[in-house]
Amino acid sequence: MNTSQIIQNTIDFVKETLENAEGGHDYFHIERVYKNSLAIAEKEKGADLLTVSLGALLHDIADSKFHNGDETIGPKVASEFLALQNVDSKTIEHVKNIIENISFKGGNFNQKFKSLELDIVQDADRLDAIGAIGIARCFNYGGFKNRALYNPEIKPNLNMTKEEYKKSTAPTINHFYEKLLLLKDKMNTETGKNIATERHQFMELFLNQFFNEWNAKN
Repeated sequence: MNTSQIIQNTIDFVKETLENAEGGHDYFHIERVYKNSLAIAEKEKGADLLTVSLGALLHDIADSKFHNGDETIGPKVASEFLALQNVDSKTIEHVKNIIENISFKGGNFNQKFKSLELDIVQDADRLDAIGAIGIARCFNYGGFKNRALYNPEIKPNLNMTKEEYKKSTAPTINHFYEKLLLLKDKMNTETGKNIATERHQFMELFLNQFFNEWNAKN
């Protein structure tokens, strides 16, 4: 099976699997991460494009936050699918490592694996968590979990453990301080950093406007 057919089969598989997913983690999220991954890879050079493509397309195939925190399902589903596509074992293992190490997880997670391909897909995923789309996704997920928009009495917690981060029920605005505003300085590639700067500034403008309106500073 040639590379283009493997990628197309993967796209079809992801579309079907995520058909009824929450709006911030649906196929359109995957598509944006996939396209941004390829755009970053084109500028950074040296990455294996098949690994980047498959890692991007499968990185959220079974996001643990929708599977009772189980982080083993995603890598397992991806591996089984890729084996059926006759993808070589080295590439499958690399894609598994991308899935296992891509998440933010409260910022207190030490990656056990490092590669240019992971750096690229991780940057693309993080770019989709900031800027205008990041804001939209953040509030969509907050609504999905029936969280408050904001509560001045509940302060952001910047020292959560991985488990505390996964179980947090804090208001949506807190998530900006606990994750989204931290991502600009966690980008791996120069291309990712450049794109993140503009999106970060947009979030700061949004928050400034949000608090002005909240406090009736018209």
